[in-house]
Amino acid sequence: MKTKHIFNTFLCALLFVTSLGIAQEKTSQTYWIHEDHVKPSMLAEYEAVCKELVMQCKKHGVDETSWLTLATNDFTYAYVGPIDKMADLDENIFATLSEKMGKEAFSKLFQRMDKCYTDHVDYIISLDKDLSYQPSGINQMPEGQMYRNNVRYYITPENYAKANEIAKKYKKLFTEKGSKMYYRVYRSGFGANGTFFMVAIAAESPEDYERMSMENRKLLGEEGAKLNQELLAVMTKMDVMQGWMRADLSYMGK
Repeated sequence: MKTKHIFNTFLCALLFVTSLGIAQEKTSQTYWIHEDHVKPSMLAEYEAVCKELVMQCKKHGVDETSWLTLATNDFTYAYVGPIDKMADLDENIFATLSEKMGKEAFSKLFQRMDKCYTDHVDYIISLDKDLSYQPSGINQMPEGQMYRNNVRYYITPENYAKANEIAKKYKKLFTEKGSKMYYRVYRSGFGANGTFFMVAIAAESPEDYERMSMENRKLLGEEGAKLNQELLAVMTKMDVMQGWMRADLSYMGK
């Protein structure tokens, strides 16, 4: 990311610790996503800078911000953090770190990062707990399941209501069948490249995901196949984000 945009790109992707306490009390939660599209040849340097940032936050006891990091198979690093209102994005959440590190050292850290990626994007998504299927409760980080398979189903505005009804049917079917494949549903928001519903599934590994997927298809049977056809009729395209949650590149504050 460009240094001059530090406070309206990467910083906006991070979250306030104060928002974490109320995130689980609502039926929906809004998240700001920042993605860095990293040059394959610069992966090692990029991760070194990210780890340095995490270390500096820990060293200086920064408690104004936290973030989760997803590293995908196509060299995208996504930083995820909940927000309560758009005004949250106006806050300089690295003010303390900049002061304690010194402005020059702080700027140099991000200048190193700027050289590592080709592009970056920011957008908002909202978790819809009512459409999500996690019988034991919504949990973004289920224990032992760091692999992610996130699928974005793109919908035209005219078919949005139909897609919403199909999502309800999926949850009803999964619930009735007692499926062991749990998922969370997110809706696209401001800044997103299109209108989509994203289905996020956690697993222990790619192999574990494929096993769950195969077992789930058998479990849902013809009812699931018919529902898939309904979905295909209203979607325009889909894309998949596969990768791993990276605890070593995440920072949870105090």
